[in-house]
Amino acid sequence: MAGLVSGAPSDLDGRLRRIEDRLEIADLIARYGPAVDAGSGDAVAALWTVDGEYAFDDAVLTGPEIADVVDHPTHRRLMAAGCAHVLSPPRIDLDGDRATVVHHSIVLESIGGAWTPVRVSANRWLFVRTPGGWRACNRSNRLLTGSDEARALLAP
Repeated sequence: MAGLVSGAPSDLDGRLRRIEDRLEIADLIARYGPAVDAGSGDAVAALWTVDGEYAFDDAVLTGPEIADVVDHPTHRRLMAAGCAHVLSPPRIDLDGDRATVVHHSIVLESIGGAWTPVRVSANRWLFVRTPGGWRACNRSNRLLTGSDEARALLAP
């Protein structure tokens, strides 16, 4: 496997840009959990392009609808009980002005005073560089219940 930021030592500008790209994308991923746990639909939607798409369970939210994920009945129930969306470190594959990101997510719920995992999912995000920085144009999230579809999201 080549280095995460490969290139000739003389290509410092290119190598630095790839490092900065990775950090910006990782920061966007890290913002998701706190944004949904705070119930901030605007902060969630700010991670996506204006025409972005988020597919989870049987739902597909597009564009401004992505902000509504915090009003989904299941999410409202989790927030009322106490919840935490915890995302694993992402694997980020850069390809110019596009990136594919893969990671796991766990949703913990406070049940009887104990934190219990209630969702463990595979995630695949597609990011694009925009004039305002990197933004998600697509995210697919599937529960890891043994399905081929969920496992495929984690594939290289």
